[in-house]
Order: sequence, then structure tokens, then C-alpha cells
Amino acid sequence: MIIEKLVVGQLAANCYIVGSEVGGEGMIIDPGGDASQITSRVRELKLNIKLIVLTHGHSDHAAALKEIKEATGAQVAIHADDTKTLRRRTLNLSLFLGIFYLHPLPSPDRLLKDGDTMDIGSLHFKVLHTPGHSPGSICLLGEGVLFSGDTLFSLSIGRTDLPGGSFDQLMNSIQSQLMALDDKIKVYPGHGPETTIGSERGGNPFLVG
Repeated sequence: MIIEKLVVGQLAANCYIVGSEVGGEGMIIDPGGDASQITSRVRELKLNIKLIVLTHGHSDHAAALKEIKEATGAQVAIHADDTKTLRRRTLNLSLFLGIFYLHPLPSPDRLLKDGDTMDIGSLHFKVLHTPGHSPGSICLLGEGVLFSGDTLFSLSIGRTDLPGGSFDQLMNSIQSQLMALDDKIKVYPGHGPETTIGSERGGNPFLVG
């Protein structure tokens, strides 16, 4: 499996390019800016991008969505509960971050729900609905890794003071969905460095005790 992390946009969001070494299919998770950097790396990796997945609808994770969709022709997928977050400037935070879209963002091609699966070549991932940071926040689980979006970070958790956020929901999502996973699962978050489920179970101050 190919996993490439690019730190993009003014809030330094992690965009991931994930590829199957069998067949060369790939997906892009959270194209939050710097579209040319993302497309250049895709070309270097020689991947056929089939899917663009948004872990949630905030603009720092979706600012380059239009350019990436046009460059790849890939389908856009987001949880059904975050379609409003993606489309409304007061909810996707672009109004407050000063991110101005010159053109409307493309509508999602696929609305996700908890338990959905997606196949990228020989790779298989499952959607975990983890509301709390936003109503439709998701994580992607598969192949021994978890792409956690802004649900879980290294030694921290996602913000819950934004529109649609809920601390109680977020903690329930983490405890019921993520802490049920094996300690060895490697976590690729929406910001910051990688971690593991075991490291967070044992050392994250929001989870310990």
C-alpha cells in the first residue's frame, strides 16, 4: 500500500494520497489546498485516482476539491450528515478563515454512512461514522491503518466548539468506535503526526482514566 502525506493549506491539514500497488488505483483523502502539489505527486506516483474522500466538510480539508476533481475525474464522497457543512460558508468555516471559493464546490457523488465499504484496487476500507467534530465526521479503517480526520490526533482530540460540534458526541465516537480497535492500528490524523491506537489509549490525556 502507498500512503503519501502532504501538508496543505493555511491550517496545515494533512492530505493523504493512498494507492494500491496492484493495479495502480488510488484515492485522495482531504484535499485541503495546494492543488498543484497534490496533482503533481499523483502524477509522480502514477496513480489512477478513483475516489476523493472528505473526512468532514470543513474548508481546510476541502479547499482544493474542485481542482482535484477536475484533474482526476474521481468521485467525491462525504458522509450524508456533512453535506450542509460542506456547502455553507458559515458551517465549513471558509467565511471565518478567509477562504473564498471562486466557483461552487462540486456536489458529492457518493453519500456515505457508517459501515460503508470502499475498494481501491486491492485495498479495502470501512467507513466509521464518528460525529463530534462535525455531524458527519468519519474515519476510514482498513489495511491496518486508520485515517482519523479531525476526530483523533496524537495526544489530542478534535475541536468541538465549532458549528455542529459536540464534546459528548466526540468522546462517545472515540470510545465506541476507535478505542474498540487493536492497539497496533496506525493512525493518520487530519493534522499533525501519526500515532497508534495503543499510544492514544495509554497516553492521550483526554482518554487516560
